[in-house]
Amino acid sequence: MSVITPKSEEFLKAYLNNASPTGFESAGQKLWLEYIKPYIDDWQLDNYGTVYGVINPGKDYRVVIEGHADEISWFVHYISDDGFLNVVRNGGSDHMIAPSKRVNIHTKNGIVKGVFGWPAIHTRHGEEAKLQPKTNNIFIDIGAKDKDEVLAMGVHVGCVITYEDEMMVLNDRYYVGRALDNRIGGFCIAEVARLIKENNIELPYSLYIVNSVQEEVGLRGAEMIAHTIKPNVAIVTDVTHDTHTPLVSSKKHGDVKGGKGPSITYAPAVHNKLLDLIIETAESKEIPLQREASSRRTGTDTDAFAYSNGGVPSALISLPLRYMHTTVEMAHKEDVDAVIRLIYECLQRIEKDHNFKYF
Repeated sequence: MSVITPKSEEFLKAYLNNASPTGFESAGQKLWLEYIKPYIDDWQLDNYGTVYGVINPGKDYRVVIEGHADEISWFVHYISDDGFLNVVRNGGSDHMIAPSKRVNIHTKNGIVKGVFGWPAIHTRHGEEAKLQPKTNNIFIDIGAKDKDEVLAMGVHVGCVITYEDEMMVLNDRYYVGRALDNRIGGFCIAEVARLIKENNIELPYSLYIVNSVQEEVGLRGAEMIAHTIKPNVAIVTDVTHDTHTPLVSSKKHGDVKGGKGPSITYAPAVHNKLLDLIIETAESKEIPLQREASSRRTGTDTDAFAYSNGGVPSALISLPLRYMHTTVEMAHKEDVDAVIRLIYECLQRIEKDHNFKYF
């Protein structure tokens, strides 16, 4: 039976549909905080927008569970005299999917609607038939007659742009939408907090439920908050590639499939004793696991926590995701449920002053 409730899914939908671009995460953070407030004892906000809740505050031993709050987006980079907008990335936005997408341009006066235009197929012949979207040729049309009208609408260089696509459930099996990477992780740790509260779990340490900003531009929010909290242990959740879709090589990118459970990562930043605890917990609770390996770095907030404060035992639990960094990211509902249950069960195995040193 799933631990996810109808009320939980209602929150997830609102949270995913809300825009939370890197550097502009505040609206999403407010939604997330309001949802977890009944399940925590205290909360804090740092200068750049990372929010964390605390259960059982005041203990010397501090455990973090973490996801990141930001989504990829675009910035207005240039406005032509004819009123068209050129863009630069804010995070790892995929220029290949941009043409014909509808967008929201965020201004001081509210949302201005626009579209990524593209020349009609009828106009592309000969060499022009080879035209491909590139970061320097995609453009946004907001229906303005010229640059002056663009500026009068409140759009200027530096305005952030998100896609308007919203969440749906596909075949009663997959959550689909933009920015499951990684607000779905924020959802999972919020659900862990809920389960701890509702099941009256007494933890022998202080638990920090952390929703970090600016992961998509270099793990920056996690880097900052790790130095603030100074945790003794960190369990990070993010997404990984479901490699069982067309045009993706499992041999090259790892053999991970949606519906087969969370994926654990072997990497230098991942602490082996904490990883063993996670594996043993999954086995004892019959939670399915998949495995992958990362060379040098995980590319997730795990790295930021692991290499902070003289070294923090850290591990990564990943949710298989199809079509990452598109507007139709897909996560299997059973995998989301399993991530929540796994983190919840692992927290109950971490002891007071748990020693993770290798010898």
